[in-house]
Amino acid sequence: MLVNEHPSTPKPATSGIPGFDERLSVPWWWYLPAVGVAALLGAEIHMGYPGLRSWIGYAVVVPVAVGVLVWLGRTRVRVREGRLHAGEESVAVDSIGRVEVIRDRDAKQVALGPDLDPAAHLLHRAWIRPVVRLEITDPDADVPYWVISVSDPDRLLAALGR
Repeated sequence: MLVNEHPSTPKPATSGIPGFDERLSVPWWWYLPAVGVAALLGAEIHMGYPGLRSWIGYAVVVPVAVGVLVWLGRTRVRVREGRLHAGEESVAVDSIGRVEVIRDRDAKQVALGPDLDPAAHLLHRAWIRPVVRLEITDPDADVPYWVISVSDPDRLLAALGR
């Protein structure tokens, strides 16, 4: 019988604020129709060429279709080292004021339509329903607020210390 000599190992020292890292990837099932459509396009090319050249369509179009979906889902939203990174932009967590989570479809439509300030930083992915509106309190910032899509806004708020 094995006995655990150290039943309670100490927890690592952390700042107490959980981190956040989310990749805004497309749903997995989007790959099925994308490969299907690419295969149909490859078949069109296949019918036009004899011999070995007939497979060039499949070899080019299918990887391009998969590559486009990977490219669409490459954007990340992260909170680390006191900064919120959304795509290529970042802001200090201390410069974030009021935070609003928008989960309802109609409210999201209003937030991204008539209520959207053209100067706002927008990182929206249509396949992710919730968006978070973050007020930027830094007087030197050139944007009044950010609107970003995240699938787990509660974890983002916890990482921001809200």
